[in-house]
Amino acid sequence: MNVRRRHISTVALAAVAALGFGTLTACSSDSAAAGDTGTFDVVASFYPMAFLAERIGGEHVHVTSLTQPGQEPHDLEISARQTAQLEESDAALYLKGLQPSVDEAIGQSPIATKIDAAGLTSLEEHGTEAGHDEEHEDEHAHEDEHGDEHGHEHEGGDPHIWLDPVKYAEVAEGVGKAFQKADPDHAADYRANTAALVKDLKALDAKFRTGLADRETDVFVTTHAAFGHLAERYGLTEEAISGLDPDTEPSGARVKELQKIAKEDGVTTVFYETLVSDKTAKTLAGDTGLKTDVLDPVEGITEKSRGEDYFQVMEANLTALRTALGAR
Repeated sequence: MNVRRRHISTVALAAVAALGFGTLTACSSDSAAAGDTGTFDVVASFYPMAFLAERIGGEHVHVTSLTQPGQEPHDLEISARQTAQLEESDAALYLKGLQPSVDEAIGQSPIATKIDAAGLTSLEEHGTEAGHDEEHEDEHAHEDEHGDEHGHEHEGGDPHIWLDPVKYAEVAEGVGKAFQKADPDHAADYRANTAALVKDLKALDAKFRTGLADRETDVFVTTHAAFGHLAERYGLTEEAISGLDPDTEPSGARVKELQKIAKEDGVTTVFYETLVSDKTAKTLAGDTGLKTDVLDPVEGITEKSRGEDYFQVMEANLTALRTALGAR
């Protein structure tokens, strides 16, 4: 257990030193008997999970993200140091199906509390629209060893649930309950923090519903199919250059089809994201006379992000979508 924020008695420090920092958990009877000797240590797989843990845990948690800012989360490979860090933590919060190396490491870890966000809401099947899923499934079946290594199959559905504020709120409620069970001494605070976060997410949902209600087109084009849940929530149609895998190169036929879709559906903008190359988006936009803009999947916050946290970046996404869809 990492001790960072609380005043700890000399006796408690001696007890922790004798037992070793990795042997106590925030929810153990030993910890409770010692008067709560430190924070509840949570390892989060990537930014959307870390954000939940920090908002819900507040001052009672110390959160470490396995994915560094600016790192594409799909490509993460767990290091030996991170594996050891997992074993010394009280809880792991991850999204099964997005990062295979994380799934494997957490599955093999002795960590007491394992919270899979994918099991706290429903994951629908999404990909490129208009019947292109089959084409990309065939592409995935013939990927080289790098495709297998990074495992972009996303079994069980589209994992990008945090881009739908309603689903993200469902996950938040589940994480809050898990924290309350694992660290009952602070259950009341976790419950209150969860309620506040869910309220903010409902307000964000309302902003999207209102902001996108009156628009000229329903169709938007992205580099990869990260926004299926968001599109479904607000009655939009995402047309992705690639599938769920951001590294998949589109076929020539797919590019031509997107050019046709853009013309027929009044598409004005090709969206790219901050953590993936914008080359393909700019090429397609140049060939079709369209603009480019950022639609951020909020997989990590960097200096290039249009905001400092999830809510700010999502509101920037709403502004970008309103412009691209001709919302009034």
